[in-house]
Amino acid sequence: MRPTEPSPALLPHAAPANPYRRLLLFAIRRMAAGGIADAHAAHAIFTGFGLGYRRPLVLLRALMAELSRVSTARLTVAPCCCARMTRDEAMLLDLIAEAPFRPEQVHSVMTGLLHVRSCLDALTSAEAVASAFADLGMPLDHDCNSCNRDEPF
Repeated sequence: MRPTEPSPALLPHAAPANPYRRLLLFAIRRMAAGGIADAHAAHAIFTGFGLGYRRPLVLLRALMAELSRVSTARLTVAPCCCARMTRDEAMLLDLIAEAPFRPEQVHSVMTGLLHVRSCLDALTSAEAVASAFADLGMPLDHDCNSCNRDEPF
C-alpha cells in the first residue's frame, strides 16, 4: 500500500481552461471508472459533438482500451467532480493534444508514462482522437494551463 500523499501532491494541476479538453478529461475519467461503455461518457461526447459523436467516441474507447492493454503502470485518475487534475491526467491530455504534431516526442514521453518499451498503437489512437476532435471543430491544442507546468508536455 502506498503512503498517503497530501492533496496538493495528488492533484497538482488545475482543470483545463479549454472546454474541449475538459470534455475529453470528463470522458476519460468516466471510462476509467465505469469502463469504455460508460453511458455518462457516451452522453457527454454525444452532447458535445451532436450527430458527429460516433467517431470521437469510438476512437476514445479504442485509446482507453489500448492504454489499459499496453500499460504496466497504474495511471491515477481523479473523480469526475474534481476541479483539479492528477499528474497522469495532465500528461495524458497533453500527449493526446500533441500527438498529431510531434509523434516522436510524444511516443518517448508516453513510453515513460506507461512504463513500456513501445506503445505505437496507443500513440496512433491518441493521434486519431486528437484529429477527430480537431476535424469536428474542437481542437485540443493551446490550453492556457499548460504554460504553468514544468514538464515538457
